[in-house]
Amino acid sequence: MYIRKLTGMYGEDFACKYLEKNNYSILERNFHCYQGEIDIIAKDNLKNELVFIEVKTRTNFNYGYPIESVTINKQNHLFKACNYYLYKNNINNVFIRVDVIEIFLNNGIPYIRHVKQIF
Repeated sequence: MYIRKLTGMYGEDFACKYLEKNNYSILERNFHCYQGEIDIIAKDNLKNELVFIEVKTRTNFNYGYPIESVTINKQNHLFKACNYYLYKNNINNVFIRVDVIEIFLNNGIPYIRHVKQIF
């Protein structure tokens, strides 16, 4: 369990660096609420959109591609958590999207794939 937690934390850190290099501003990390968790909340400065990001990090493909673990159930939790975040922070009239960042670690070398607007 400890290795999985470290792998996930490394993936989220790497994803934040990737986002910042690509004109995103990180607003919040690991937002928790009753409805679920959002790994990264960022602003896409080029498109002026609020982006909720799920990060999935893997060291092998034994259980499929990382994005395959974002099931309908996980999507529903993300959607509810996003709505709560907007409500809690009184955010209205902004464009939003939900993305997934997949990170595959191959011998310690990270490969990244950014999938925009999953639903």
